Amino acid sequence: MAERPRIFATCDIGPQALERLRERGFELEVYPELHPPPRHLIVARVRSGIAALITTLRDRIDEEVLSAGAASGLRVVGQMAVGFDNIDRAAANRHRIPFTNTPDVLTDATAEFAFFMLGAVARKLYPAEAQVREHQWATWHPYKPWLGDEVTGRTLAVVGMGRIGRSLVHKAIGFDMDVLCHEPAEVDAAFVAGARRVIEARRRERFTLRPQTIEVVSLEDALRRADFVSLHVPLTFPGGDAEPTYHLIDERRLRLMKPTAYLVNTSRGPVVDEPALARALRERWIAGAALDVYETEPLPDDSPLRDPSLLLSLRLFPHAASAASATRLSPDPDVGMAGRCVQGVLDVLEGRYGGDPAQMPFVVNKEAFREGQPATSAQI
Repeated sequence: MAERPRIFATCDIGPQALERLRERGFELEVYPELHPPPRHLIVARVRSGIAALITTLRDRIDEEVLSAGAASGLRVVGQMAVGFDNIDRAAANRHRIPFTNTPDVLTDATAEFAFFMLGAVARKLYPAEAQVREHQWATWHPYKPWLGDEVTGRTLAVVGMGRIGRSLVHKAIGFDMDVLCHEPAEVDAAFVAGARRVIEARRRERFTLRPQTIEVVSLEDALRRADFVSLHVPLTFPGGDAEPTYHLIDERRLRLMKPTAYLVNTSRGPVVDEPALARALRERWIAGAALDVYETEPLPDDSPLRDPSLLLSLRLFPHAASAASATRLSPDPDVGMAGRCVQGVLDVLEGRYGGDPAQMPFVVNKEAFREGQPATSAQI
């Protein structure tokens, strides 16, 4: 009897989705601990001849891992995330190992979380609840100990107009917000035109009494004019992109923002210069910020963001924007990250789309397979 192809998952991505792999005849090993497996274990599993490696953003998949995989028959890396900063794309291409991600299914979950973060920091929801829980709520007063800021009718800058940025625009329009759009490449003109038609319809039907606007602007203009700035850009570095996003929000750009403005980041931690942000909050260059991602995760004990003086103006969340049950765990590849991750792995291992990774919808590094015959996808 032939040995069943083996798959190693560095994390339990959901029992229902993983069961699909067992049902398709694969032998599956899932690392059982909450924390990621040690690096030596990942390398050892790859060297043992697994057919597929299922990973998360916590796992560093670099030349060592990928060269070991090329030598031992690794055919695909399936990433349960939209981002893939942890995967060495150049090394994957050199070794002709496709890797997949899970786009689209977390779009609305992430956008709504960004919007909730925005409201939480502006309306001071955390300190309001703490006031009750810590028995500090003694009476009602018109403006003491503090007031929050309204969201409705304010101006939102969306920096990065991909799927998540566009979803956030939909939600902001419903809150009567004006929207400033910035995209390093080019904002989809059809999307902006459609948004304007929705705005006009809301005004015509008296869903709102104020004239809303949506504009495409430069980054500097967006920062100067917005009451809220929400970041939705990929992480890119100097030398590799026309408008690199590493420390996109630095001291200079924080100083462009209004002193009443708030910053929200659900994109990638290094997009924001964290010491500069901490200083901006301490010295009140801006009113507040809410972060779901950090330069180092989990957030180090000595991070300047942990300064107790920032408690009222800074909300910190644990990389949880996509943390909704269906979005994370549904086995349906059209609904959940787990389902889409598994589907991406199956596409490669079962040789779907003619066995050509360049045609597979969830393969990221299609460019490695656009010339010649695919070398990694054989029918099982």
